[in-house]
Amino acid sequence: MSIRKRLIISNIAMIVIPVAAFLLIEMILGVLILRYWDSDYLELFLRARFAAFLLILIITNGLLTYFVSKSIIKPVKQLAEAARKVSEGKLDFHIEPLNNDELGQLAATFDQMRLKLKESAEIKNKYEENRKELIANISHDLKTPITSIKGYVEGIRDGVANTPEKMDRYLQIIYTKAKDMDHLIDELFLYSKLDLSRVPFHFSNVNLYHYFMDLIEELRFDFEKEGVSIAFHAEDGHPYNGVADREQLKRAVSNIMQNSLKSMDKEEKRIDFYMKELNDKILIQIRDNGKGISVEALPFIFDHFYRADVSRNMEAGGTGLGLAIVKMIVEEHGGEVWAESRLGEGTSIFLTLKKQVQK
Repeated sequence: MSIRKRLIISNIAMIVIPVAAFLLIEMILGVLILRYWDSDYLELFLRARFAAFLLILIITNGLLTYFVSKSIIKPVKQLAEAARKVSEGKLDFHIEPLNNDELGQLAATFDQMRLKLKESAEIKNKYEENRKELIANISHDLKTPITSIKGYVEGIRDGVANTPEKMDRYLQIIYTKAKDMDHLIDELFLYSKLDLSRVPFHFSNVNLYHYFMDLIEELRFDFEKEGVSIAFHAEDGHPYNGVADREQLKRAVSNIMQNSLKSMDKEEKRIDFYMKELNDKILIQIRDNGKGISVEALPFIFDHFYRADVSRNMEAGGTGLGLAIVKMIVEEHGGEVWAESRLGEGTSIFLTLKKQVQK
């Protein structure tokens, strides 16, 4: 019952109950007067009638005021206590609405606000933990090549590189380490922009069959120099019309392939692309024949700075951001990405893209 209805009924009851009680008293006193008529008792009856009416009025008003005020004050105190807890940062509690009225609705709304504040606080804490982890990982991955560069520069200054061959080798190592740092900074910059949703995506309808044919042909030259053969498997001539940002999808595929290249341990290195249509999506599988990923590591490979290889060496483990960037790009496309792997046999990365909407 709403507070308004409760107050209206209370005000009506304050009139109706005393009047009804007064009429009842009048009837009882009337009977008594008729039965025991005595002029000496008339004044006593009149006083008793007045006192009874006054008592009924006081009791009725007091009880109605008490119950109505209790139904309002108790929820208000509950909300005041909840507001105090929120102001102190205590969000682990629950507000149970006491009545199905405006204050009950306010309590339910307040509890929803508390849950959202708690969720926001948890997200904030998570971002803070991620920020600290990110800084720690950046510091580690930048310190390694900087220390190496300093060591080789000191070697040059101390005359250790005393032959042209040594000097060329030292300078090449310095250049390689500086290039690794530059690559790490580029990956960090892109990851941060994706995390803040500041990378513009330009989606268009794409014939994914032709797109992947052209992309594989473009990437094949660089990978064949590494001894990797690439094959594409799909139904020839099938349109595979999807929605994608060409440049960002190319970056995601390139990152997956670079990650596969690091795990290649066989003499015949191979990457296979598979494509097929699902109900409302297009599934792309990129499979390598590398050393595979352990079951324990598999759930974490799309986390930032995670390396299935325990080594923190950038040459062996990469930046640790490649697959995290892939996940962000695919999710911006409205798709999903996951991995399956068997040790010694290889790894498959699966990603889905939206199909083109037929008009």
